[in-house]
Amino acid sequence: MNDVELGEAVRRCGLKNTKGRSAILGILEKSERPVSAEQVFMAMRDGGISANLSTVYRTLEALADKGLARKLTIAGDSRNLYEFNRMEHRHYLVCLACNKIVAIDSCPLRDYEKRLSAETGYLITGHRLDVYGYCPECRISYPQCPSP
Repeated sequence: MNDVELGEAVRRCGLKNTKGRSAILGILEKSERPVSAEQVFMAMRDGGISANLSTVYRTLEALADKGLARKLTIAGDSRNLYEFNRMEHRHYLVCLACNKIVAIDSCPLRDYEKRLSAETGYLITGHRLDVYGYCPECRISYPQCPSP
């Protein structure tokens, strides 16, 4: 998306379009993986856009509340991560050593959701699945990592 489209997306969700909001949304959209507020703040600073870290946190929360961004909480990590909401269903592999996050291309739970809905009568609207382990690089570097 270009800057005009990002600004229009912010407006459509009922938020005032500001340079900071558009910049943050643009950073999320260009990122290949979820990022922290600190990473967004650093990208803004590197791009010559001034902002306070607290403003970045508030803006990310507002974008997530309005559905423009998705907030992820990774077990064992006290910070939230954010990604541009591409309206795609995603799951992640998370390395416990280096915190690398890799998107999983398919969802193994679609059929289970349908069966569970039929069995319980629930209207299931979504689920979360993150898989934790050690990436190939960390398995070599960390001898304490368990082998499969």
